[in-house]
Amino acid sequence: MKVVLFCGGYGMRMRSGAADDIPKPMAMVGPRPLIWHVMRYYAHFGHTEFILCLGYGAHHIKDFFLHYEETTSNDFVLRGGRTELLSTDIADWTITFAQTGVESPIGERLRRVRHHLDGDDMFLANYADVLTDAPLPRMIDSFTRRDAGASMMVVPPQSSFHCVDLGEDGLVGGITAVSELPLWENGGYFVLRQEVFDHIPEGGDLVADGCAQLAKRGRLVAHQHRGFWKPTDTVKERAALDAAYARGERPWALWEREDAGVGA
Repeated sequence: MKVVLFCGGYGMRMRSGAADDIPKPMAMVGPRPLIWHVMRYYAHFGHTEFILCLGYGAHHIKDFFLHYEETTSNDFVLRGGRTELLSTDIADWTITFAQTGVESPIGERLRRVRHHLDGDDMFLANYADVLTDAPLPRMIDSFTRRDAGASMMVVPPQSSFHCVDLGEDGLVGGITAVSELPLWENGGYFVLRQEVFDHIPEGGDLVADGCAQLAKRGRLVAHQHRGFWKPTDTVKERAALDAAYARGERPWALWEREDAGVGA
């Protein structure tokens, strides 16, 4: 199944200075950028056809793959001055690099790569900067059995703040952590049918327009995931993932688990 990745935004909260033009998906976690971790996740489950919706800082993403160094994350033998790889990451990947505009909303980026889907009824989509250990095959199978136009993974609220229940007299009736409220957030992992394009106008958004319209028509389903899920919207969040990687705490790296088969 083809995978559409949105990787063209500015990522202002991730940038360290005015001269920093590295797009957010290229922020490093361990020896590889975020986008690689996301793509490696999909490839682990056999989805190796990628369509990258490029925009801001596109040349960084292109250069990374055009000059890809397999030895960074694979064992190899150096014999007679020649490198013999013992395994590879991207040898079986097909990557389409599509410029979708610097200012384009997510929905418009999707519209601009529709022809690259070759008419496939179902495809996957993601923001290219969120890591998870979600069971992708289960998510896809569940959606396939449903009569729906789209599925989005949802996760419990990640905020560390608390909500306060106030009475009319100003007395606090209770305090509840946001994460304990019966609410769910968009987790960024989508399974979509071509039907979603019927509800995304020119210059529109995938969630606010496409998914919202499908929801009104009873055509949107959700996959609830309570496992590992981490966004990387800020420098702090990226640094936390990088530190976890250094400690060997990589729950999203299912490909590193000896017991993690394709059907996990």
